[in-house]
Amino acid sequence: MEKEPPLSNESALPKTVLITGASAGIGKAIAHVFARHEFDVILVARREDKLSQVQQEIKQQYGQMAYVITEDLADPAAPQRIYDWCEQQGLQVDALVNNAGYALHTDFLQSDWKTHRDFMQVMTISVTELCYLFAPGMKQRGYGRILNLASLAAFSPQLKGNLYGAAKSFVLDFSQALDLELHPHNVYCSALCPGLTFSEFHDVMGTRGSVSKLPRFMWMTAEEVANEGYDALMEGKPVHVTGLVNQGLSHVMAALPSSVKQFLSKQQKVI
Repeated sequence: MEKEPPLSNESALPKTVLITGASAGIGKAIAHVFARHEFDVILVARREDKLSQVQQEIKQQYGQMAYVITEDLADPAAPQRIYDWCEQQGLQVDALVNNAGYALHTDFLQSDWKTHRDFMQVMTISVTELCYLFAPGMKQRGYGRILNLASLAAFSPQLKGNLYGAAKSFVLDFSQALDLELHPHNVYCSALCPGLTFSEFHDVMGTRGSVSKLPRFMWMTAEEVANEGYDALMEGKPVHVTGLVNQGLSHVMAALPSSVKQFLSKQQKVI
């Protein structure tokens, strides 16, 4: 495959991106997009076998360096271990993609506290800590790109007792706040907000059968999401909702009064 032109003349050295949740779905697609744009990649996820497959694909298709870190971000010590490993290997992280995530398919009080604690650790705390660890180096060097995976759910009415929308709302707001601080230093932070995406996400949730009944025009591929996310990040957009359908929905939902959102929430059923 023919490589894209170099990013810029900011540095002749290869740039490196660290991607969490890189073993499948949107994370894997994002790894391919960055590699195609001549980034070396650091792949982070729990499944070493899946990561090794992505690693080989990156090396063979693009000729870029690819490294594997097997970590579970539900462990509060994982972000620091990831940062320390990069330091020990002498790898300069120029771009960070916080993609790891999942959803809980139960009401709030139906799950034990450890389930919720692990969920929030992966979805919000690890995202914040990895930004906190890697952003100072980016600021000091005068170049950095941070892509945090939010969701169309950040704009939508909530599901009963579900933490997913709340977590994605945090990522959306945090990313915009961080971009305000870092953008003047040529460090961009973008919140990527996909809607329905063909990936393993719904298989893990056990909702594949239900969501598959939704119209095809509402869906995007992981590759489409990844390409839009990369372009938005490099253009310095603080927020990007993928796809025209999702963009329209986000504008409508953002304009709804809280009382209307609450009414709509009461009408919803978990699919």
